Amino acid sequence: MPKNNVSINLQQNFFFSLACLLALATTACSEVKSTSPTPIAANLSSSQIALLNTTQLHVAKSKGGWDLNLKLAKLDNFPYQTQFTEFTGGNLMVQSINAGAIDLGSASEIPPIFAIESKASVKIIATLKGPTVGQVVLIPKDSTAKTIADLKGKKVGYVKATTSHYFLIKMLEKVGLTMKDINAIPLSIPDGLAAFRKGQLDAWATYGYSIPQAKKEGAQVLESAKDILSGNFVIIASPNAIADPQKKVAIADFLCRLQKSQTWRESHLKKWSKNYAKTIDVDEGIVYQDAQQGLQQRRQEVLPVSDEAIASQQKVADTFFQAGVIPTKVDVKQLWDSSFNEDIAKCQ
Repeated sequence: MPKNNVSINLQQNFFFSLACLLALATTACSEVKSTSPTPIAANLSSSQIALLNTTQLHVAKSKGGWDLNLKLAKLDNFPYQTQFTEFTGGNLMVQSINAGAIDLGSASEIPPIFAIESKASVKIIATLKGPTVGQVVLIPKDSTAKTIADLKGKKVGYVKATTSHYFLIKMLEKVGLTMKDINAIPLSIPDGLAAFRKGQLDAWATYGYSIPQAKKEGAQVLESAKDILSGNFVIIASPNAIADPQKKVAIADFLCRLQKSQTWRESHLKKWSKNYAKTIDVDEGIVYQDAQQGLQQRRQEVLPVSDEAIASQQKVADTFFQAGVIPTKVDVKQLWDSSFNEDIAKCQ
């Protein structure tokens, strides 16, 4: 992955270091500092722009995620300092936001639900609507399993408090099973991939770039979660960042750039696939095919907070409660903050 021009001195920035430590060896940190005179999302006065020049926005991202899209679309000329920290899952991003190390990140609908139980300080400020094709249960190439029902009593890896946890519950439910009917093993994405490669799992509920990596080595898809998941991912932010006037302007600008970069990606899917494949070290053909399938399902877009999005997340939370994953029924509405709705709506 191309290196940014500006290096970071971790010893001089405690919060940035904390974000790196939270993600341990699976985290990479980088900084982008812009020379752009004005942000995209708003017409600002010269004094506001001057204040933004001293603002630092700490952004969590996945491997080959937001930073790559923004760079390829030539939208990484931020009028504020932007530090990207790489995480392998939204659950880790929530933890880092709660620790005060990250201002902005993304996750599925699920990690913030667990944040309610732990009283974590995090808010959902937008919905990131996208395809759900990259969410599956994988089995080894020599597996005899034909359906989810065949996993009864088997070792099944999943990522706790993520979409893979949710869709595994729903898949089992469809065949009259629960998590108690399998040997469910919570694993991070890297640990899950390592265990799967070593033959220590009979199946693996996973998502993202781990799928093409495993398929390249012969893994098969037992079942897809394409029609189980809503496609509603969420953009999460620190309440402290939202309350900071300069950071709030920076976040609004970032959301608009993010939307524009997604539009660019859809119009340059081949170029994006080539760069993304190189970043995650996966065959370009596999990445391009997956990207095409995702685009055929639905386009990616940043949407303002809505009653429909809140209801979708509430449905997921209720499923976890009914499955005994969380001890009490929770009201997810408390997570949502609509203060960026106007900024999202006016992004052109």
